[in-house]
Amino acid sequence: MLVQLIVSLVLGGLSGFAANKLMHGRTDSILRNVILGVVGGLVGGWLGSLLGVGGGWVTSILLSIGGACLVVWLVRKLAK
Repeated sequence: MLVQLIVSLVLGGLSGFAANKLMHGRTDSILRNVILGVVGGLVGGWLGSLLGVGGGWVTSILLSIGGACLVVWLVRKLAK
């Protein structure tokens, strides 16, 4: 259980970092990247289940990055 949590946080951080770079964001803290990645993973997983997309770990990572990009975009729109 602890190992799964650590793996989720690491993958969340990597997904958040990738989304930040894809969205041309400023240099953010590791904590912000982890939060964006974890929330993005939830959003991406939810959207993937709605669309019937799922499968292996590569699909999960891509959905997480896509969800994190969507979260970054929404946060930027709401901050204006």
